Amino acid sequence: MGRFGVGQGLRRVEDVRFLTGQGRYSDDIKLEGQSYAVLVRSPFAHAEITGIDLGDARAAPGVLGVFTAEDLSADGVGDIPCLVPMPGKNGGKTVMPPHPALARGRVRHVGDPVVLVVAESVAEARDAAELVMVDYDELPAVTETRTAAAPGQPQIWEEAPANTSLVWEMGDEAGTRAAFDKADHVTRLEFVNNRVVVNAMEPRATIGDYDAASGTFTLHTGNQGSHRMLGPLSGIFQVPQEKLRVISPDVGGGFGMKIFVYPETVLVLFAARRLGRPVRWISERSEGFLSDTQGRDHVTLAELALDSSGKALGLRVTTTANMGAYLSNFAPFIPTGCYGPMLSGLYTIPVGYTEVTCVFTNTVPVDAYRGAGRPEAAYMIERLMDAAARDMGLSPDDLRRRNFIAPEALPFTTAFGETYDSGNFAEIMERGIAAADWAGFAERRREASSRGKLRGLGLASYGEVCGSNGEETARLKLREDGGVTLWIGTQSNGQGHFTAYTQLLADKLGLEPEQVEIHQGDSWDLPQGGGTGGSRSLLMGGMALDGAADKVIERSRKIAGHLLEAAEADIEFAEGIFTVAGTDRRVSLADVAKATQGDSLPEDLRETPDEQHHIVAGKQTYPNGCHLCELEVDPETGVVRLQRYVVVDDFGTLVNPMMAAGQVHGGTVQGIGQALLERTVYDENGQLLTGSFMDYCMPRADDLPSIELTMVEDMPCETNPMGVKGAGEAGAIGACPAVINALVDALSPLGIRHIDMPATPEKVWRAIQDAQQSQAAE
Repeated sequence: MGRFGVGQGLRRVEDVRFLTGQGRYSDDIKLEGQSYAVLVRSPFAHAEITGIDLGDARAAPGVLGVFTAEDLSADGVGDIPCLVPMPGKNGGKTVMPPHPALARGRVRHVGDPVVLVVAESVAEARDAAELVMVDYDELPAVTETRTAAAPGQPQIWEEAPANTSLVWEMGDEAGTRAAFDKADHVTRLEFVNNRVVVNAMEPRATIGDYDAASGTFTLHTGNQGSHRMLGPLSGIFQVPQEKLRVISPDVGGGFGMKIFVYPETVLVLFAARRLGRPVRWISERSEGFLSDTQGRDHVTLAELALDSSGKALGLRVTTTANMGAYLSNFAPFIPTGCYGPMLSGLYTIPVGYTEVTCVFTNTVPVDAYRGAGRPEAAYMIERLMDAAARDMGLSPDDLRRRNFIAPEALPFTTAFGETYDSGNFAEIMERGIAAADWAGFAERRREASSRGKLRGLGLASYGEVCGSNGEETARLKLREDGGVTLWIGTQSNGQGHFTAYTQLLADKLGLEPEQVEIHQGDSWDLPQGGGTGGSRSLLMGGMALDGAADKVIERSRKIAGHLLEAAEADIEFAEGIFTVAGTDRRVSLADVAKATQGDSLPEDLRETPDEQHHIVAGKQTYPNGCHLCELEVDPETGVVRLQRYVVVDDFGTLVNPMMAAGQVHGGTVQGIGQALLERTVYDENGQLLTGSFMDYCMPRADDLPSIELTMVEDMPCETNPMGVKGAGEAGAIGACPAVINALVDALSPLGIRHIDMPATPEKVWRAIQDAQQSQAAE
């Protein structure tokens, strides 16, 4: 089935449904008797709640219920858990304050939900919410990541002195200190990895229902894995998981933000049980700015020790990571377990040490965002390598060549414990340099200078760890018509899972794409599912469905043996056909399926094969690549225009190159957006100043050049039988350092060594003015 199988650029099979308006998203779900929820949110970042008057709201037309934290407690509803506490330095533990679905006694960020109003219509719920009177005693707020733990800062949580949730470490502190002591050169760079708002195309939405007769909750919500919600919700409501059903329809983008249990998730289920009616909450875009988990937000001091030849001797990284006001489900794991292992990048740095301090602030909680810790690590090491090259008078590509892990050294275990299995990092960079015409850049820079423009060219060689995490289950049924139906525990958020799984099954079973039917998103379809995140779906889902397909083939082989009157051991299978070895006697999968519907088979073979396969994570995959960005700066305005963007990626075996390219394009645009445009700004009182698209700038088509992408397949992954490496997050990992390295290259003639993201025109213009004034003063 080469036409539709692995390696082919099959157009997405789900797109016809989407393009013809047949997609079914959370807002399309209409339940009989449904009611509507609206939240009264805190206008203050930090305040004591001194009184709540609900009388007028409860008396308003159409109102079914108005609830506070006391109502949740009375019904035994628990708090939202942090699911991944991390071990702290010197035996410390993660401080995990309570995270109630409605604020209890104090609010801790603007947008913190305080009161839930449920009414017959959205309009009536909104009108009633306006009548809720909450008295606040405003308190000083903490908003700055850099100073959150400094002496004298307001205390957000009593149990977290110095607003610190966790101090975490990784690596060899003493060995790293010794490496720095003997170094000929040390490069230091301090920088910010700016906070971003996720802004998925489809806002969050959730609908709760409750069946009193069976005591069963049903939650409809666009998320990244229905099964992932069962554990937390079971604990929150103190019910067994079999009393919970989570259904995720089509999802319009997730990027990490739709993995988590949110206050609204809890509240619609609570209200549905209390009121005996379905309750729906649909976020508005402005509400998402105040309630969706946000991403990144690090302040880092990075230090690289080198010998006189430019060989790295040691790496030391000190990071402060902002958690926001509460710990979201995975929050402390992202800047530690996701970030630390990748700090040394693709380089033979022999020893390293990192210390991460996770701090609370009066801001929206921070959690996983596309790449989840790996983009932050790649930004750190790739900016540091560029700065070190400039400090030592070397070209950025030359310093990397001197430090790359060589292919003959693989498998290679880094200073932070990751074991890379495959790849040729120097060759990938060389391919990128050739594609971007690195050698011809000097002439292009001279030409730009003649027009009064500053031109820069930068690169970033990124590495990632991803793919193999958690567990996954697939169930595959051979239908009576000879096609198959797959149920799988991953969840598409727009990546094209239906197409990839269709290709894998078409390849495996010799089917046409239209013979494959796929179901995701219902926690009652399977006993377990790992969901989507960390670029895991193709690897984990692919291996699960492959195992289920093997079981279907083996059971079908028994039926084929009976039909062909041959021993099972003599039956061969290929391209959807069972044959008796050495003969032309054959039956198809369709023949097998039809035979199960009659009475000619033994009783134990009369049902169409329906098999389930469960896998547990094995070894990780390590995609890698090189991004090269060429840009121009107008020194009169500070405006940056990207002129060319080149990417070379190693994703191992490609199931669908066209979809992989789409993933790279999307991730790269997100990285470019963070580098140049996107910024989440809170004032000193914790008010979000960039709370809409009027103030928060998303990348648009005219901000971008074409992305010239090459994907190499001659370095398959050695850690899994499919040979695949994750592709979903790679673009967002390589883009930020490539863009800022190119910008610093453009500004370097002025003596500018670094500029923090986002490099907005104002920031660039001010840096140029300051540099020119400094040069004039000299």
